[in-house]
Amino acid sequence: MANWNLGRFWQTLTYFEIIPQIDFWQRIFQPSQSKSNRRINMVILVAGATGGVGKRVTKKLLAQNYRVRALVRDVAKAKQILGEQVELFEADITIPKTLKPEMMQGVTAVICCTGTKVQPVEGDTPTREKYYQGIKFYLPEVVDTPELVEYEGIKNLVEVVSQHISAATEKIIFDFTNPNANIKETWGAVDDVVMGGVSQSNIRLVDDKAIFSGIVSTDNNGGFASVRTRNFEPPIDLSDYEGIELKVIGDGKRYKFITRCEGKWDGIGYCYSFDTVYNFPTTIRIPFKDLIPVFRAKTVESATQLDAEKVYSMQLMLSKFEYDGELNPKFEAGSFQLKIEYIKAYGGKAKPQLVQVSSAGVTRPNRPGINLEEEPPAVRMNEQLGGILTWKLRGEEAIKSSGLTYTIVRPCALTEQPGNKILYAEQGDNLKGQVSRDAIAELCIQAINLPEAVNKTFEVKEEQQGETNWSELFSNLESDD
Repeated sequence: MANWNLGRFWQTLTYFEIIPQIDFWQRIFQPSQSKSNRRINMVILVAGATGGVGKRVTKKLLAQNYRVRALVRDVAKAKQILGEQVELFEADITIPKTLKPEMMQGVTAVICCTGTKVQPVEGDTPTREKYYQGIKFYLPEVVDTPELVEYEGIKNLVEVVSQHISAATEKIIFDFTNPNANIKETWGAVDDVVMGGVSQSNIRLVDDKAIFSGIVSTDNNGGFASVRTRNFEPPIDLSDYEGIELKVIGDGKRYKFITRCEGKWDGIGYCYSFDTVYNFPTTIRIPFKDLIPVFRAKTVESATQLDAEKVYSMQLMLSKFEYDGELNPKFEAGSFQLKIEYIKAYGGKAKPQLVQVSSAGVTRPNRPGINLEEEPPAVRMNEQLGGILTWKLRGEEAIKSSGLTYTIVRPCALTEQPGNKILYAEQGDNLKGQVSRDAIAELCIQAINLPEAVNKTFEVKEEQQGETNWSELFSNLESDD
């Protein structure tokens, strides 16, 4: 009988922080594996990421542990503004050839904060301060061409997004075609060494895939090898979805997918066995309702179905056992290899794929009955500004006709004030007032996660201090026809 490898057993315990004392010291000496780095989330593309709203969106996304990819004109400048955590992609939405498909790899939502640069002609400081506080200003000028930025640019962006983004009813959990440091730190081996066995496995990121491979042995009463994620913190909420989908290239063996809805190391796991075809791509769909609750390969009849609102971990396993002592009919001791392209949730409620920051007033120029003296400067001076609002409206129309799910936000006059007031939204483009850029940034992030925000266009301003009920704000709005 082979000797039990205490070193590998200890390595497993420390990697997954099973012992509290080890957990404490590991966080001190290995900060790169801190819990804040383990939250699994979507890749969000921010266009116009160095602008007033865009840089706030980026900062908030990073603070909430999203992966952020920024579409910028000048990478060097963007790095100074946005820092090192953001994936920078140099492109110009007004130049289609710069919008390459690679920028969409792994992206599940886009927040577009691009816009024509407008500034007061006067160079004196007081005028500029008023301008940036949303107070009326005089003799404004456009730096860019509104038709190119607000309409042609949006059309170009929409075209590449619609061709390469995932379906609105899906949520990417792991995109192994677009690996990063977080993925490498999330997965680790859990082999039968924890029970005294000698099987060995690992997971590697190679050629745009994750490869789960190793040698499984039945020595020492062993017979399984697996890779498992550390606990997601916070757990992933998949309650809006029907199940999990994996795309794999296998070796003809039968594997298990396991997930958990509690943070315990050795608690109940919810399992699904799937067969693979040798060296052939296979898409595996696992309905949540078909997951089998097990504890150490024995079914737990008293257990409820998986609580998909709090998914704590995921695991892939090759085992000689099925359930309750039954053997895996396709098990063979020896080497194995399973390539995984992605893991995602499917069958969900559609959420916005594109959130566009437009402007209140886009329908008001030349609208009958409008008293221009009572309108904001942008409406009064629309023609002076190259028809900026007219072209913004055309850009909105391009989004609505794209087939993407979207949210179009029309903020009133933007200010630099803290975003600590309740937001009020309505439709019809009659709203006037002010709203913080910080508040608009948070609204955009909330929108990408709420089905209630899908295909809605609205104006928004601030009211009294307090916290906005986001679900209620979006639910009170009508969907666009």
